[in-house]
Amino acid sequence: MQKHIFCVTKNLAKGANKYLSRRKWLYICLTAICTITLIFTVPQLVAQPPQRFVAVTFDDLPVITDRNDDGVKLDTTNKLLASITKNKIPTIGFVNENQLFDDVTGQLNASELNLLRAWLKNGVELGNHTYSHINLNESGLAAYEADVVKGEIITKRLLKDYGKKMRYFRHPHLHTGRDQKTKQGLEKILEAHGYIVAPVTIFLEDWKFNPAYDQAFLHGNKAMMSKIGQAYLSYVEQELDYWERQSVKLFKREIKQVILFHSTTINADYFGAIAEKLKKRGYKFITIDEALRDEAYKSKDNYVGDGVSWLHRWALTQGKNFVLDSRPQVPYFVGAYNLDTSGQ
Repeated sequence: MQKHIFCVTKNLAKGANKYLSRRKWLYICLTAICTITLIFTVPQLVAQPPQRFVAVTFDDLPVITDRNDDGVKLDTTNKLLASITKNKIPTIGFVNENQLFDDVTGQLNASELNLLRAWLKNGVELGNHTYSHINLNESGLAAYEADVVKGEIITKRLLKDYGKKMRYFRHPHLHTGRDQKTKQGLEKILEAHGYIVAPVTIFLEDWKFNPAYDQAFLHGNKAMMSKIGQAYLSYVEQELDYWERQSVKLFKREIKQVILFHSTTINADYFGAIAEKLKKRGYKFITIDEALRDEAYKSKDNYVGDGVSWLHRWALTQGKNFVLDSRPQVPYFVGAYNLDTSGQ
């Protein structure tokens, strides 16, 4: 009897151990599956950037450079357009038509004209940036209006060849008036000429990098060119972060942004990398038309003075406490190198 009980107990123990062993393996398998799932999904959830939108604009077309060479200008244009096309970026460029004329003869320069045609051939819209990049804060409204009209003649003709019309205007230096009378007077002038103002919310001082970058090239200093280029990329990243936070401070959300670049050699070499940075931050490239449909662009703007971002104009209209502190600065060595070498 005792032997029988022992056998039964032993068999029950074996069954229990077998059952527990199965449960143990099932637990291990489920734990492994969950762990693997978390490994692949959690980083994606954590690293996923917010959905952002930006319209890309370029000023000072055809090209701004201290390397006074038609080949450099053509290479600059081709590189910029290659990056724009590769990344499928809807773009608008703003033209200074004085660049289309030879400095010595005053005649229309065919090579400069072909640069504008290249932008159009690649689907880029063109806008008016005045004829001579006139400074509104130093000129009267009459002279400014004359420069606006003079700056549209050739570009309008080129646009017509591609079935397009001149629609947008970008203020040189982002100067919209040194006082309310001038500001309102210019608004009426632009409206009378059928222009839509192209505002800027992400305001990069990219133009400060290019003279030093060109000087490094002219002096054969490739190491300095690389140093300036890397500093530029870092600066752009900091500026993007700043203007995103400024938007949130003012509107409690990130608006559809309009970013300003210049048609320069440093952008020709680094705009492709900047486009990748924008995409990694969650930006979708949109037209300026789509950006301006954001309600933020209807915000009240009483600002007068030097050129600043529209985000700062709207913030200053509401009060200085709406302006985000500590905007990134161009590294000191960039300007210092340009001053040290430009006179040599």
